[in-house]
Amino acid sequence: MNGRRLCVAAGVTAACAVFAVSVAPVAGQSKSPVQRDPNGHPDLQGIWSYATVTPLERPDALAGKATFASDDELAEFEKTTVQNRNQDRRDGAGTNADVSRAYNDFWWDRGTKVLGRQTSLVVDPPDGRVPELTPQAQQRQAQRTEARRSITTDADNPEDRSLWERCVTRALPMLPGAYNNNIKIVQTKDYVMVMQEMIHEVRIIPTDGRPHSKVRQWHGSSRGHWEGDTLVVETINFSDKTNFRGSSENLKLVERFSRSDAGTLMYRVTIEDPTTFTKPWTVQMPMMKSADDVYEYACHEGNHGLEGILKGSRLQDKLNATGNQTSRQQ
Repeated sequence: MNGRRLCVAAGVTAACAVFAVSVAPVAGQSKSPVQRDPNGHPDLQGIWSYATVTPLERPDALAGKATFASDDELAEFEKTTVQNRNQDRRDGAGTNADVSRAYNDFWWDRGTKVLGRQTSLVVDPPDGRVPELTPQAQQRQAQRTEARRSITTDADNPEDRSLWERCVTRALPMLPGAYNNNIKIVQTKDYVMVMQEMIHEVRIIPTDGRPHSKVRQWHGSSRGHWEGDTLVVETINFSDKTNFRGSSENLKLVERFSRSDAGTLMYRVTIEDPTTFTKPWTVQMPMMKSADDVYEYACHEGNHGLEGILKGSRLQDKLNATGNQTSRQQ
């Protein structure tokens, strides 16, 4: 969302967020040398936007192409993707697909540009696709599916809804979403703070050489160190209550933050979980510097949207019960 808005929703069905502001990249960024902090490390501080039309995985139509072959091909992809994502479309009016578009296009901010000419955010494996799940992970997925069949609706309890819809966490790693695709970095001698605009999640990452925490957490235990001009952050010890694309508590992330120029922060993250993915895989996202700020995204568990979901589900239960009783009487 470019500019300040008084209110955005915290998810398609979640709470309204007060003063949640997404910010646009600064035009005409300088190519001057990257500034350094008092310790000689590149200064990573600021607001960085990763809104983009670049898909996570490479589309079949672009198979074999790590980058767009020409400016015309890139421009056509951007134009077509933006048109297809337009929430103001009225094709299929009155259908579930129409209703699921939720807010009109004014409230969405997925981005309009490709990042770094990439045809996918996944840069390794070379095919730009997320590796297959291991047999162990497939079994876990099947067990979860079977467990959900015993639930009468998808909203018997708050716990039946997703963690992000309940405003608990969006989990790691950072990937583009419908809006709020910004982070804020604050850097000191012994810490780097990374705040994600979505669900106002904050990580305080020690860089002083201390060992990992043994406590499993929503965002795991993150420890950073410098390799030349690159900040490397290793995160392990995730809670088994959250997962990324089916991952387990064995998930390990290695993030790399570096400044390619004064206006660009290069972000690379390698995802590894031998109990879930058949091999590690890497995402790359160039983030653009913004001159604006990020304001509170007031998403909280127990929000009004969640209350409405549960009330609606109870009403549907009553309607279903009434319908079944009428059928038996007939």
